[in-house]
Amino acid sequence: MTDMSMNEQTLETPLTRLLGIRHPILSAPMAWVAGGHLASAVSEAGGLGLIGGGYGDAEWLERELANAADTPVGVGFITWSLKQKPELLDQVLAHQPGAMMLSFGELAGFAQRIREANCCLLAQVQTVEQAKKAVDEGADVIIAQGTEAGGHGANRATLPLVPAVVDAVGSVPVVAAGGIADGRGAAAAMMLGASGVLMGSRFYATEESLAHPIAKAGAADAHGDDTVRGSVFDRLRGYGWPEPYTLRSLRNRMTDQWHGDLSHLEDNLTEERERFQAAIENADFELAPLIVGEAVDLVDRVQSAQEVVEGVVAETTALLQKGAPNVSLHSGGA
Repeated sequence: MTDMSMNEQTLETPLTRLLGIRHPILSAPMAWVAGGHLASAVSEAGGLGLIGGGYGDAEWLERELANAADTPVGVGFITWSLKQKPELLDQVLAHQPGAMMLSFGELAGFAQRIREANCCLLAQVQTVEQAKKAVDEGADVIIAQGTEAGGHGANRATLPLVPAVVDAVGSVPVVAAGGIADGRGAAAAMMLGASGVLMGSRFYATEESLAHPIAKAGAADAHGDDTVRGSVFDRLRGYGWPEPYTLRSLRNRMTDQWHGDLSHLEDNLTEERERFQAAIENADFELAPLIVGEAVDLVDRVQSAQEVVEGVVAETTALLQKGAPNVSLHSGGA
């Protein structure tokens, strides 16, 4: 990682001490978007970048791990998908990643192998009960994800979920995810008891992201009001996501046509998949998915990952030092 300047401020938390990083900022392991260049850039900036293991492409993973070079990065997997290709875990562990993140499924069957490899296990959860179970199964860090997040998620909102998870897991560090894209969100998460934040949408629109340039520009122009959560794109892609997980993405003509009408989508699936694949090949995001969350309101331009990390850290530090900008404390008395 890069050398720390004399004037650089850091935010030390239980998470930073556990992972050996300068800043409690993690980039989400977005499937097909969070590659080695993005992960390494986030880690070089002082956070921890996570490569998106997604649905399990061994060749893609090997290439992106090589792109990260010698920079300490982590890798994230969709747990129910990893169960279909468990050999991918050994492939990744052979690269000695800084951390392994598992989401959307039980850790059993994977946790012991990860711990035996001296790798830190991050478990993303969407409920308090999931958090308790993940700790029992060996998670070193809990990532509490609210439904505001882009990509897949469940039903709980970030603001009430994070402190409830913090209270439930004791000394295990908690990372807040979902709806966080600047220092205000990060500072709020810290006040809720989180030891760090994981951001996806903010890193989607970075120079190092593997998202299409048109999609990055679209994210910078989008608003959280434009997002919708559903299963249209999962049906079109043939991904068998279990309940209660649905996908948050920007609304477009495809979601407007089929959201809430999945039975008729199934009746027309062959034709719609052809239209969908053509849209992906042509970068037509009126039909293809642009996967970001409600925090996309706060993404107004494409930046480098370093600029994102440094900007969020600076704003978070300033807010935590100064307190709430619109609140003045006065002593009571007669």
